[in-house]
Amino acid sequence: MFKLLDFRKFRDTPSVQFFDITVPTSNARDLVFHEGPAISPNNNDYDDWQFYLHPNQEDNLLALSGGRTFHLINFEWAHPYHVVRLDANRHILQIPPGTFHRSESDLNGSLVINQAVRAESAQVEHEFRVYDSRDIPKLRQLLANRVQPQYHGFDYGREVEREFDADDYPQAA
Repeated sequence: MFKLLDFRKFRDTPSVQFFDITVPTSNARDLVFHEGPAISPNNNDYDDWQFYLHPNQEDNLLALSGGRTFHLINFEWAHPYHVVRLDANRHILQIPPGTFHRSESDLNGSLVINQAVRAESAQVEHEFRVYDSRDIPKLRQLLANRVQPQYHGFDYGREVEREFDADDYPQAA
């Protein structure tokens, strides 16, 4: 299951804050900048959702500026679909290997650092493949059936239930 991890603020002065954001097991760093309201990965040509899935990498994501909303799907979880809000300097989102995920940046974009934990067998070319929901029957079916996700991190400290409009759901084949 994913986790929202806290990190330590060790100094707070007027207009300046210092944080220890160390993920002790991290052995790789990625910096991902979204300019404006970006979606990653982009939708396919039919407007179906696409996802990343890292078979040999745990992500540990911290928004440094702006914010992102992550859609996480893992069929091994009791509830397979979660939507997680990640605002700047709030939490580190830990996504386990084998989890389909995609993110949407705020209108003004975002900057996220990933303190990844890569298995020895991990190869960057294989870890960053894009998976098209149109080509994966179980994923396509979950999205087409409009399974209600569970929401996390939208209200700093308590989970929030949210109603949906049809526009909140992806197009499914």
